[in-house]
Amino acid sequence: MTGIGEDPFVTAVKPLVDAMGGEMLPPEQAGADDVVLSWEGADVIAVRLPQLADSLDHILAALERKRGKPLADLDRKAKQEVVRILEARGAFSVRHGVETVASALGVSRFTVYNYLNRENAAKGD
Repeated sequence: MTGIGEDPFVTAVKPLVDAMGGEMLPPEQAGADDVVLSWEGADVIAVRLPQLADSLDHILAALERKRGKPLADLDRKAKQEVVRILEARGAFSVRHGVETVASALGVSRFTVYNYLNRENAAKGD
């Protein structure tokens, strides 16, 4: 992406694209499913969004980096907080989301469902 990296608009959106696990490309390389971002009437960058399953893996990796250790090494309360964050981000609408999260947390699917049920009961759902 020669030359694109210096654009202030690209610099501004890069943290968001990175957080989503997306990829930035020159606009002329955009495919049909890519999102082309324009600024002041000119196409500046194309963003290739990840598949949903890849997004979940990306979110789990980001949560792990933020906490500075594998999610499986967290205590129960911290794992419950991770499940709350993931639920808010739609992780459990992804096919095999519960299994993926359970594996990352080092717990059973049943435990993840218990964390979800506990959170929903606390909300009064």
